[in-house]
Amino acid sequence: QVQLVESGGGLVQAGGSLRLSCAASGSFFRINTVGWYRQAPGKQRELVAHITSGGSTNYADSVKGRFTISRDNTKNTGYLQMNSLKPEDTAVYYCNAELRMITGGGSLPYWGQGTQVTVSS
Repeated sequence: QVQLVESGGGLVQAGGSLRLSCAASGSFFRINTVGWYRQAPGKQRELVAHITSGGSTNYADSVKGRFTISRDNTKNTGYLQMNSLKPEDTAVYYCNAELRMITGGGSLPYWGQGTQVTVSS
């Protein structure tokens, strides 16, 4: 059973920082890509940041220069460092990872359970 477990959310004042983690466990060959999404109340889920297996990254315009996505392949973990947080960053943050499976040679997407980030003004 493959699982993505997120941690690191919480309540922080505007201008503060949080670091989210997304740990993959179970039976798979490797992590291909990792993405962080967020969904605020009444809004659609949006892509925040994405990192490929080769380390290439891309960010939503709203977080460029403030958020940094990274990964540690030895720990099967992805991270999202969030600095200079703003109240508009308040949302549930979800981790998404494409995992290369051991059998069959294919890849499958998995989602974490979500972690709440609340930024107070």
